[in-house]
Amino acid sequence: MNKEFNLNELVRKNILALKPYSSARNEYAGKTARVCIDANENPFDTNINRYPDPLQLELKSLIAPMKGVRESQIFFGNGSDEAIDLVYRVFCEPRLDNVVAIDPTYGMYEVCANINDVEYRKVQLDEHYQFKAVDLLNACDNHTKAIFICSPNNPTGNDLQREEMEKLLEQFKGIVVIDEAYSDFSQQRPFRTEIDKYPNLIVFNTFSKAWGSAAIRLGMAFASEEIIGYYNKVKYPYNVNKLTQQQAKEVLANSAEMHKQLVLVLEERQTLMKAFSELPICCQVYPSDANFFLAKVTDANRIYSYLVDRGIIVRNRNRITLCNNCLRITIGTKQDNTELLSALRQYKQ
Repeated sequence: MNKEFNLNELVRKNILALKPYSSARNEYAGKTARVCIDANENPFDTNINRYPDPLQLELKSLIAPMKGVRESQIFFGNGSDEAIDLVYRVFCEPRLDNVVAIDPTYGMYEVCANINDVEYRKVQLDEHYQFKAVDLLNACDNHTKAIFICSPNNPTGNDLQREEMEKLLEQFKGIVVIDEAYSDFSQQRPFRTEIDKYPNLIVFNTFSKAWGSAAIRLGMAFASEEIIGYYNKVKYPYNVNKLTQQQAKEVLANSAEMHKQLVLVLEERQTLMKAFSELPICCQVYPSDANFFLAKVTDANRIYSYLVDRGIIVRNRNRITLCNNCLRITIGTKQDNTELLSALRQYKQ
């Protein structure tokens, strides 16, 4: 427990004073509506003529037991990018405050910082793609509002050391964001189950990875009821449309299929990483706890272009910190992976 954490001291003053937009759906929440002539909607039933539930309550009731959290601790956003952006909009004063993040990591943390005119401070990982809490804390000052951690990390693929993340949660007076987008592929215990222990914790999840629903753009944030309250205060009223909510319910109803696919991905991960490590072009395959792996190759730019010419797209991470001559490979189907390996076996150095 972080005894020095004070949420209201972190929230921007204009957000504390903000009177949120009151949507038509919010105003009669809890009542049964038979005749809806309040929101200037088209009255003819097309299944999409009415505004969606602004708080996605039915969807939250389905996901809460699966994720081991309470409904009041859930935020749904238009992708995880909305949940990331809200960290800045709720807590960070432009041109005054800053955030700290590991490097390398997911690029949208820095993009959102730049959009919101907030200083973004990078702390480089070590040669094992790990960090020490003290290094991140030393990068903070009185205007540091949040620390961003991604575990398993992107693009490195590895779990970060849990004890170091716990030190941040216990010692940092601001918000600690732990992005667990790839946690379904990891054996590490997720932090979302410890929200009650850490009032300064925000955890991100997504429907885009293990749940196989990248197209519906549905991200999740789990945090204390107080933090979620500020998220709901600042978000746009109908940020998750009805079609996305409907599709998410269908996906959750078929969770057995997700778990079946998850097992196949993990099996393919082991097979593909071993086979890739034996290729002449491979210098090193780094450990992975995600649905992708990072590999150091002889010439990332040339190999990437070679694969593109054959219609095989991987991610060239050559210009990313600590990723010189590295490619990031997503685990595909058995056929996808076979095609990749076949093409690379024919590559002439």
